[in-house]
Amino acid sequence: MDHLICDHHDGWACLTLNRPAARNALNTGLLADIAATLATLAADPACGAVVLTGAEGNFAAGADITEIEHKTTAEGATDPRKAHWAAIRAFPKPLIAAVDGFALGGGFELALMADLLVLGDSARIGLPETTLGLIPGAGGGQRLLARTGPARAARMVLLGEVVNAEIAADWGICSHRAPLALPMAQDLARSLAARAPLALAAAKAALVAGAEASLALHSERAAFESLLDSHDKTEGITAFRARRTPEFSGT
Repeated sequence: MDHLICDHHDGWACLTLNRPAARNALNTGLLADIAATLATLAADPACGAVVLTGAEGNFAAGADITEIEHKTTAEGATDPRKAHWAAIRAFPKPLIAAVDGFALGGGFELALMADLLVLGDSARIGLPETTLGLIPGAGGGQRLLARTGPARAARMVLLGEVVNAEIAADWGICSHRAPLALPMAQDLARSLAARAPLALAAAKAALVAGAEASLALHSERAAFESLLDSHDKTEGITAFRARRTPEFSGT
């Protein structure tokens, strides 16, 4: 089974994260395929916009913790995922995230890289990495802070609070809300596909530059990497697997 499905439509494409048994968790292979497929679509003049969604009721429940469990700080510094994340953010055409179900951790970070974020009524979004002894590793904390302000970002990053679509819309996290995210995202893609592609690319570049010029993305990533060798990371993941409360020691 392909873990990423690319469906081509008239003027736009839909990418479906397809690891439903893992609630579409983003392992390195899936992230690499997203980046590579977006690079192909960026060069395709027949594609004016892309919808990103998840299979079987969830967007993406986070990163694949089996890959993080034994990853060291030294390995984190040379992690190929960093290049994949950068390539996704550099996609020059409009990217629409259609989020139904869970979008947590890396899954929510992926959704935050979209230009338009559509939340369905079932959406549950959050950055709960601190419950594993970690922090967001792909700029999610910084991007969330820019959207919501410090108080709300602190609730989601420090407390690991997961919020529903109603709260997320009230906080300005999403651009659109609908009973089901995918149909609205598809409508938006069709609308964008009919617009001037050079103007959309220029507008997106300006918006991304304006939104991220002041973000300390590299420092957030460095802080994430520094935690990979910690005992608390090991304890957090072990406790998560055992479905028990972790006992953190600050080491």
